[in-house]
This record gives sequence, structure tokens and C-alpha cells, in this order.
Amino acid sequence: MLEFLKDLTVWSVLDQVVFYFYLILFIWGGTNKFGKKLEFNDDFTSLDAMKSLRGFAAIGVILHHISQEEIFQQKGILSPFVNAGAYFVAIFFFCSGYGLIKSLDSKKDYLKGFISHRIVRAIVLPFYVNVLVYGLLMFISGYKLPKERWIFNFLGLTMMNEYAWFPIVLAVLYLVFFLCFRFIKNRPACLAIILVFIIGLGIGFCYNGHFAWWHGSDNWWSNPALSNKALWWQAEKALWFSGEWWVNSAPAFFTGLLFASYEKQFTAFFKKAYMIKFHVLLIITMIFYKLSSFGQMKFGYWTEWMGKGPGIEEKIKTYFCQVPLFLFLGLTIIIFMMKYHVSNPVTRFFGKYSLHTYLMNLAALTAFRFLQKADSPIKAGKYNVLVYALAVIIASALLGVAEQKLTELLQKLLFKKKKEKAAG
Repeated sequence: MLEFLKDLTVWSVLDQVVFYFYLILFIWGGTNKFGKKLEFNDDFTSLDAMKSLRGFAAIGVILHHISQEEIFQQKGILSPFVNAGAYFVAIFFFCSGYGLIKSLDSKKDYLKGFISHRIVRAIVLPFYVNVLVYGLLMFISGYKLPKERWIFNFLGLTMMNEYAWFPIVLAVLYLVFFLCFRFIKNRPACLAIILVFIIGLGIGFCYNGHFAWWHGSDNWWSNPALSNKALWWQAEKALWFSGEWWVNSAPAFFTGLLFASYEKQFTAFFKKAYMIKFHVLLIITMIFYKLSSFGQMKFGYWTEWMGKGPGIEEKIKTYFCQVPLFLFLGLTIIIFMMKYHVSNPVTRFFGKYSLHTYLMNLAALTAFRFLQKADSPIKAGKYNVLVYALAVIIASALLGVAEQKLTELLQKLLFKKKKEKAAG
């Protein structure tokens, strides 16, 4: 009992250390205007501020993925991060939507070459570089996969890297953005169509479920005799949109578009009686957070395991309990940044390499899992998971930088002629 209490104390302290350093990142380089009634940060939506915001999100996602490791959940380490992944991804979506509108409004002929430059070059190519990198790592590691699965994975039709869903969703949203703003001149109509499309994606997942439940007899996944005979593509995370994480935070993309479209109006509105309006906004967001939590507890996304079929209706109810939260979360954060935002070397670094540190995080998690074991060659005793967490964070950063450099090299080689032609 005494040994258990000592172990519990050690991990409680280490947990606090993590939050301490996360708090330091929130303070280091902060620009504070709270307490100064008529003063606001003029650069709260600058490229530097948004890059740092993405950096916070990238660090949060890495901690979220670490917290989901079984040994961390057993010891209760990083528990606040376990269900926080969607909030960090919502920041990515918000920043993406915001950046698109700002570029559209500030760059002449922005939509010209949009598909080749903003979708193929900036999203599709990095995605396939990641597919090739993970394919090579899996081959070297001796992963045994059916031949057809290798083919589908390399084509990108199924998931070589289960964390690589974000660029797929982003590419789809970028394509819808392009089609709307290219052929429809009415901005409110474009925004409305995009919002409807995003909601449609959410409902689509609710029907799709977490795996191919629709192939086979009813509730086959609950019967070991049948589930053991399931085809590889029937497994969880194999197919596109096989998880609520694909869709639940995407409404923040719409909020980014909306805020960027009417930034002057939003800013002018909140500058008058800022503290009252911000706190009202914060309370509304917290109410929607409670609604989201209620939906997940009352209905839930993982309804396939309730023994009543796919549970589509419960998923839809859960999804619509979450939509309001992710519509308001990005707005609440950006309005907060009118008074306080942070920019420091760490957040800027992770902001610059956010996509690739995110994409390479699974490789780092997998490569260092041996550190969690008692017979690990690195003898860290009860601190072995701390060593593991630090190794994953450092490796995610290093691998992310390496993959981004490789991607940038390929981008220059493949898009060199078009760039030279445009310059001439």
C-alpha cells in the first residue's frame, strides 16, 4: 500500500510538471492587454500569432496521443488530454478557414491555380509523402499486410497512417471552398453551402460508423467467431471517415471562414464592452461544452458495441450535441487573443512544422513503445513512461522536420516549371 502511494505521488508530481511547462508556454512571450480598457492587440490575427496558435495545437495533439497509450491511462497520467484531441484539431480547422478567406481577399487571382497549388501541392503531395514514408517504415519493421491492403494504402484509399485523416478532410473542404467561391459570387451563400456540406460530412460518418458494419450479418463484430473472420478493410480506422474525429471538429473550419469574412465587424462589436461580451461568449461556449459532454454520455459515438446494430440515430444525436461547441470554440479563442496572445520560439517552431509533426507522431509513438516495458534496455524504473513521453515529443519534432524538408524538396522539383513560368 505504501509503495502504491509513493508511485501515485511520483506520477501526480510528474503530471503537474507537464502542466507547468505547458503553462510556461502560455505565458512566455505573452502580450497582455487585460486591465487596459481601450487597448487591444492589433496583431492578434497576424501570421505570427496564428502560427503560434497552431503550435499550441500541435503540442496539444502530441500530448493527446501520448495520453491515449494504455500505460498512461492505467496510471492516470495526462488524463485531461485524453479527450482533448478534437479541441486542438478544431484550432487547425479554424486557422485554415481563416487563412483561406484572408488570402482570397488580399491576393489577386487567388483562385487561379488553387487546385494545383493549394490542394495538390500543399495537401495531397505531403499526404502521399507520408504514405511512402510510413510504407517504408512498415516494410522495414516487417509488417505483414495482405497484398491488396498494401495497394489500397499506397493509393491512399485506405489508411497507411491512421493519423493522416486530417489532410484528407482538409483537402475535401478546400475543394468545396474553391468550387463555391469560384462559381458563386454571393459570399453568404458560399458560407451557407460550406456549412451544410460540413454537417453532411458529420451525418455521413454517423451512417458509416467506425468500421464496415454493413458487410456481414447483424452485429457480426460482437461475435468472436465472426469478427475473427472479418476482412482487413472491415477493421476500425481502415476506411475513410471511420471515426468521429474525422468530422466532429470540422465546423470550426466554417467559423474561421465566417470570422475572416466579417473580421472588422466582429472586432468592432467586441471592442465595445469587451469584458461583458467576452464573458457572455465564454459562458455560451461552456454551456455548449456541457451539451457536448451530455451528448457523449447520453448517446455516444461507439454505439456499435451496444448490441443494437450500428446505432446511427444515437451517433447523429451525439454529433449535433457537439456541433455548437465547435462552431463557437474558435471564435472564443480568437476573441480572447484580442487581449492576450502568445508567441515564443517553441510555439512558432511547432506552428511551422505542425502538419508534419502531427503526421509523424504515430511513427514516434510506435518506435519507442519498448521504453514502456519493464525490460526496457534503458533502465528508468518507475520513470520509464516519462522517458517514453520525452522521446516521443523529441522524435515527433525531428521526424516532422525531416519529412517537411523532404516534402519541400519534392514540391520544388515537381512544381518548378510552373513557378518559373508564372515568374516570367
